[in-house]
Amino acid sequence: MTKVILISQAPLPFSKIGSWTTLYKNYLQKEHQIDFIVCEPPEIQFENVKYSLIANNLIFKIRRKIRKNKYLGYFEALDKILKPNEKYIIQIIDNFGIVKTLTAFLVSKGLRSNCYVQFFYHGFPPFYENYQGRWFFESIDEMVLLTNDSYLAHKIYYTVLPTRFSVLHNGIDTTKFFPLSLKEKQAIKQTKNTNAKTVFVWCSQDRPKKGLSIILEAWKRVYKTRQDIVLWVIGCEPKTPQEGVVYFGRIPNDELPVYFQSSDCYLFPTLCHEGFGMSLIEALHCGNYCIASAIGGVPEVLQYGKLGKLIENPHFVSAWENAILDFLENPVTEITVSTELYSSKSWSAGMNSIIANAKASISDL
Repeated sequence: MTKVILISQAPLPFSKIGSWTTLYKNYLQKEHQIDFIVCEPPEIQFENVKYSLIANNLIFKIRRKIRKNKYLGYFEALDKILKPNEKYIIQIIDNFGIVKTLTAFLVSKGLRSNCYVQFFYHGFPPFYENYQGRWFFESIDEMVLLTNDSYLAHKIYYTVLPTRFSVLHNGIDTTKFFPLSLKEKQAIKQTKNTNAKTVFVWCSQDRPKKGLSIILEAWKRVYKTRQDIVLWVIGCEPKTPQEGVVYFGRIPNDELPVYFQSSDCYLFPTLCHEGFGMSLIEALHCGNYCIASAIGGVPEVLQYGKLGKLIENPHFVSAWENAILDFLENPVTEITVSTELYSSKSWSAGMNSIIANAKASISDL
């Protein structure tokens, strides 16, 4: 029987916030198809999966340095699992650096034909330059992307693309992120002194590519004529005080739903090619109207404008100013989103399907 091995750069379960680590946590706590996890020792272990742990003590670090192989621990852990007469699906997540040495390791063991390598990429644009990337695609058996648009970007960019592709949208826990009734929403707004105001939210890490500076400038212009609004900034430490802006700093993911459920409009001004945007779908499922940059995977996530407003020129402050004013003058109070859309349940079903297809493929070899 084909076994599935997940090679993880992070110890699983992961104690900090992370999009794919959260997805795998939800997946591995229920029925799943993963047989082994190769990772450094986590604080606790999942009960229904086997581990092959990577050493991280001083002696091993010295050995790794002498061997000049930073992936030595992964291969030693893999060597404890792999058997000559069995077949395996090996999953890699965003770790481009390990692919070449993993291929060499499997070839040296005479096991490459026994393994089906799946690479999960959570970015959007092609990672390697055109001809320089051919070895990578020849080394893996399947690349799994977050959106169809990312696949199209790869297909257009590469002259030769010698591997299979699949798409698996991100998913969130819709039992935590869901809309409240108007009465419940107003009750929470009242506790935050925003009962009579339209609440906008920005939530991300404070990096230039996340576009907060553009939103703050647009907000300054809008606020001159509309004081019945407030902007909640989550994930960022307070900057220069600005009228109508409230900073909440970093908030644990489990506490985020109440902020999204009590707000009206989510602003997603990314200035980079986002792979998907987890906070975007969290806010969407909590009933927010979303205004977002038309960059990367975002248009597909918002179904090309069906589920929100897409800003075609997100680097223009005026574009955000006009979009905010338009929402205030023509508010959209209800966005109908299926609980299955972008849910962790649908992600798990998609993962099971991808693994089943891989098992069928490798059994034919």
